[in-house]
Amino acid sequence: MSEQAEHQPGGVVALRDPETTLVPGPTLAAGEVPTLAGWGGLARPGVEVRGEDLERLTAGRVLSRGLGRAYGDSALPPPGVLEVASTVLADRILAFDPATGLLRAEAGLSLFALNRIMLPQGFFPPVTPGTQFVTLGGAVASDVHGKNHHVSGCFGEHVTRLRMRVADGRVLWCSREAHADLFWATIGGMGLTGHILEVEVRLERVPSSWIWQQAFRIPDIDAFVERLTGSASEWPMTVGWIDCVSRGRELGRGTLFCGRWATAAEAPDRFAKPKPRIFVPFRLPSWTLNQLTVKAANTVLYYKQPKRSEGVVHWESYFYPLDMIRHWNRIYGKAGFTQYQCVLPRSAGNGAARRFLEVLSKQSGGTSFLCVIKDCGPQSQAMLSFPMPGISIALDIPVRKDTQALIDALDRQTLEEGGRIYLTKDAFTRAEHFRAMDGERLDAFMAVRRRWDPQLRLRSAQSVRLLGDPA
Repeated sequence: MSEQAEHQPGGVVALRDPETTLVPGPTLAAGEVPTLAGWGGLARPGVEVRGEDLERLTAGRVLSRGLGRAYGDSALPPPGVLEVASTVLADRILAFDPATGLLRAEAGLSLFALNRIMLPQGFFPPVTPGTQFVTLGGAVASDVHGKNHHVSGCFGEHVTRLRMRVADGRVLWCSREAHADLFWATIGGMGLTGHILEVEVRLERVPSSWIWQQAFRIPDIDAFVERLTGSASEWPMTVGWIDCVSRGRELGRGTLFCGRWATAAEAPDRFAKPKPRIFVPFRLPSWTLNQLTVKAANTVLYYKQPKRSEGVVHWESYFYPLDMIRHWNRIYGKAGFTQYQCVLPRSAGNGAARRFLEVLSKQSGGTSFLCVIKDCGPQSQAMLSFPMPGISIALDIPVRKDTQALIDALDRQTLEEGGRIYLTKDAFTRAEHFRAMDGERLDAFMAVRRRWDPQLRLRSAQSVRLLGDPA
């Protein structure tokens, strides 16, 4: 993802070249093929084609791509296809009603831009993932969830309409009332049902630009799950960092962060301006992250947090802590990393998280520098939406020779617990494991997809790998 794309000011640039343009990349040797990469570093042959007119840009193309923050291969072209339609120049706000919070914008508008335009006016996305460098189209395609899933659900539940180009070339609006099958297949459908051109979504009115936070240091994963789920009735936003390198009684120790928007009386008497960022200038050597350095870092993080703290924090610090480090993915070196994110259902019991982490700790390569845990509420109507009632665990894992075996083991445990994985993060799950996790919903999704795209023209590297789409 280019720096230009990462910091698109959405909705404030008045004019751009209306012609589509190939995004320039590094100078290539004769016969060398350009590549596109996911955020984790997985690369495939490909090139972004950009333009302001998405209706024109998407004609004849098989996949759209936003800011490239999908970790694996869901935003990479399928074998034999080079060009993907990049939405980042189509980033205008087209309509906004401050009385209702209803926003209509082009699919390439980023949450980064949206927050800078709308938060000073007292509005914020109803649901946001852990990065604001995601487009509205990407938020719909992934049906992103956040720290408030147990009360607000996923992003798609707040979307009212979508303007799309479908596989036969038509451009149409879909909603809960019009083409409802397409609407619910597109939300969380990873871009496989059509190109998203415009998104209509209802923003949340917030009382300030600050978050009132309570943070707790918790000694182990069993206590963590109990405290996390017990906080759901009191706190609209909860998230935890856990140490999955420590063993035994300390397995899964960490910090739970509970938050809500601060009232005007609690908040400082000033707007919380965007925070400065630090910069990782190059890819670090792959040996930088190892069992010893990760254990040391986790120990520092654990004891840095008091047993209990309370107060007002900046909105970016609460929602987007990793966005404070530009190009943080470079710390994983040239081989990159993958994120494994699963949800373990409540029906599996309180011990499911410990059993999962024990499988991780026993596997070669099972060192995760970052492990995030969240509480999930009811499942969405969207056909492939990720969350279900339970506990979500997300692990950042350096890519090594034994990574496939590690993911296989985690998938088997997720299956054993009755859980599922998040497609936006996936790069290694096998097709048979994915079908075993989600076969009934996948069949329903594929039936709608084939209704709108009988030849499966719209596809990605991920859909070829997981769904058996034509290569």
